[in-house]
Amino acid sequence: MKIHRNGQAEILTRAQLVELFAVLSPKYRLLFGICYYTGCRISEALQLQRSDVGKENIVFRRATTKTKLTREVAIAPGLAALLAVAELPEQGYLFPGKKAGSCMTSQAADLALRKACEYIGLKGFSTHSFRRTALTQMSQAGVPLRTIQKISGHESLAALQRYLEVSEENKRSAVAVLGF
Repeated sequence: MKIHRNGQAEILTRAQLVELFAVLSPKYRLLFGICYYTGCRISEALQLQRSDVGKENIVFRRATTKTKLTREVAIAPGLAALLAVAELPEQGYLFPGKKAGSCMTSQAADLALRKACEYIGLKGFSTHSFRRTALTQMSQAGVPLRTIQKISGHESLAALQRYLEVSEENKRSAVAVLGF
């Protein structure tokens, strides 16, 4: 659990996601929606340009990714709904910063999330929770790890697997399939 911004970010439940998105402003709802629906890092979402968002895909340019690989992620229906109501800029950064020609800082995004979490009583969550939640939910839904790796941009399966939460229910379900 993340305590005082140290440790691993918690995984959000679907109910917590609903509750959190209900209290976020439209700008932060879109920002964290991109992180959740694409499994991207907050830094990657903040670096998105208007031209990176197409009708069907979002492109994370190699210059803005940790692994220096360009990747395209399909726009899920939930993200399409957020994009449809968003007031997107004509050009430049999707999330402009206070300085002309800059993007919002990760500190500003983190502060907004911490305030929203505090307001609804959530603890142990950070901007990285959206990435961990998305990757864990995909894994639990049976999406192959190689596919998740391509979406998330992890260099190795070992690095990806550190993100995936395994609950007691997952373990019970796994052993329940055994028998002859």
